[in-house]
Parts: sequence; structure tokens; C-alpha cells
Amino acid sequence: MRLIFHVDMDAFFASVEQRDHPELRGRPVIVGGGKKRGVVAAASYEVRKFGVHSAMPMVRALRKCPDAVVIKPRMSHYAAASKQLMAVLDNYSPLVEPLSLDEAFLDMTGTEKLFGTPLETAAALKRDIFEATDGLTCSVGIAPNKFLAKIASDLDKPDGVTFIRHGTERQTLAPMSIRKIWGVGKKTAKKLESRMLHTIGDIAEADFIKLAGIVGERSARHLKQLARGEDDRPVVADRERKSVGAETTLSEDIRGRQQIEKHLRAQCERVARELRKKNLRAESARVKLRYSRTFRLKTRQGPMPTAADDSRTLFETTRRLLDTLELDEPIRLVGAAAFDLIAEDDTVQLALFDGERKQNAKLEKTLDAIRDKFGDKIGRGSQ
Repeated sequence: MRLIFHVDMDAFFASVEQRDHPELRGRPVIVGGGKKRGVVAAASYEVRKFGVHSAMPMVRALRKCPDAVVIKPRMSHYAAASKQLMAVLDNYSPLVEPLSLDEAFLDMTGTEKLFGTPLETAAALKRDIFEATDGLTCSVGIAPNKFLAKIASDLDKPDGVTFIRHGTERQTLAPMSIRKIWGVGKKTAKKLESRMLHTIGDIAEADFIKLAGIVGERSARHLKQLARGEDDRPVVADRERKSVGAETTLSEDIRGRQQIEKHLRAQCERVARELRKKNLRAESARVKLRYSRTFRLKTRQGPMPTAADDSRTLFETTRRLLDTLELDEPIRLVGAAAFDLIAEDDTVQLALFDGERKQNAKLEKTLDAIRDKFGDKIGRGSQ
């Protein structure tokens, strides 16, 4: 049985604006285009109380809430927050399927031993997102499949968690509007409602021939399947490699900078070797620690001094990032990652002006060849 999470940020664009401009917190905020011909791109929860929602014409939105603050979209800021979000999600599962800047599916099947129960995992995930994005909240839906998880994430907004457990699918879905079903737009909904099919439960109980007569056989099969809570689509990870990472879950807890750095160096060597195999260099690095007592995952990330594929540059960057983390509590996991990846050819000119980095990379490529022949026991001494 699959375990799927759907993570959906709360009023994402508007929440970013309220985070960046504290004077807007608690006020009705609309992110969108011009007041005459524009549309609402995002609406804060304060303005939603007046019936304002995304895709609504701005003129109509301002009639509903004349006191709303209208802000032009700042896409670069939303993209930056999205990058922080996706970095957190990557820490929880290798199978992350982004749907947009502010939402994604995660396949969390088989992770209970690593992260705890689904509800414990969702709570930890929400905390990590809140911290990584400097105070943005999200809602999480948990279910056996993607359709149900997306339904669930919308049931307790904002800042909520809903778990639709296996065996409760049909009773949970039955009272909901047919407009909650993927693929049921306004026109299809009107057709179905004109035949007294108003709820998902109505679709589940409807005669197939009758349903096919309204929407066609193919759509009827699709609606019937979803109305029963069935959806076999897998979570499809983004095919573009966003980062290269390595981590180790320790058999015994460690604490203190010296022990943490020992394991961090080893992870940096693994990451750097993978970068070289793929002819990639990284412009940014990330360090990851999981604490034993609270089971909380902490990450910090920052730019590299230059695009690099050697472990020394990666280690020195992640080592500095440790300064902002608590190192005296028991640690059960240490990890490192390289991201903002670029192809080897794109950095040749830059490398001409970085003799030390080139020397390190050359040495480590030589070590790669030796390890390939004699095994991974051969390593590089501390520097």
C-alpha cells in the first residue's frame, strides 16, 4: 500500500508578501495585475473571507473588498521560496513530483522506520518548511494515492494535516461535491448536476450506462474510479537532476563538531565523486543533520566560493554552515548535498582563474581512478 503526501503552501504568493512586509500581516492582501483589467493571482486568507479568490477579475475582487492591498507579483521572490520548499521535500523522499511553485506530491512509502508515523512525519515536515522559508505555512494531505492526498490537503486549510486512511476512502469522498473530482470542470459539472448527480457518492452509486450517456464511456470509467477512491498513478520525480547528495544514518549517536565534521567530510567525498562522474560542478552546498531526541531534521545551505566538483571546497562550505546549527545535541544522521548544478563545459573559463581548485580536482580524479581499481578504502588525508 502506497503512502502519498500532497504538500500545498497556504496562499503562497500572498503569504510571501506578508512575510516580507510585516505591516501587511493580518490585512487583506491581493497579489495580481492592474486594478482595471487584471486578475487575482493569489488572495490572503484575510481577503478570502470577502469571497475573493484566485483567477477572479480584479475589478470584482475590489468591489467585494475595497480595502484590500493590491501588490504586483514578484516572481523571483516566490521562486526563491519555492526553491527552499523543494529543498526540504528532497530531504524526505527521492520521489518528489512538483505540480507548481507551491505544491508537490511525495511518495513516502516505507519511510515509517526512518521518520515515524505518517502524522509525525507530516508534523516534522511542516516544521522544517516553516523554518526553511522563514515562517511560511503549508497544509499536508496524506492518503494511499495521489487523488486522495490532494483532496486531503484542502480539507484543513490553512496550516493543517488530514490523513485519509485506507478503508475510509468512499465514506470520506461520498458527501463531497463532484467538482472536487479531477477532470470535472464547470460544463461537465452542470451536465451531471442536471441529472441529479451532485456528490462524489452519487457518481460512485450511479448506473454506468447512465453515466456514460452523459460524459462518454472513457470519462465515465475515470469518474467511477476516482469516486471509489482509486488512483494508481505513481509519483513521478522531476527527471532533471536538481542535486547530488549523500547521507548516513549512524548506528550510534554522535555529538560535537569534531565527530560531526568527520562524517561530514566522508559525505562530501561521496558527493564530489558523484559530481565528477556526471561531469557536473556545483555552485551551492547544503548540510543536513537529524537530531536523535526530537527527530527533527535541520538543513543549512549556501553558495560555494566557486563552481566546484572537489570534496575540499564542498567540505569547507558545509563546514562553515555548521556554525548556525546546534552541535552538542545527539545526532543520528549527517548529510551533505551539492546543488545549483552546471555542466563541466560551462565552468572551463572560470576554472582557468582558480588554480587551487583545479589542483584539488585533478588530485581527486586521480584518486577516483585508484579507487575504481583497488576499492574505496583508499582515501585522502585531512587538510
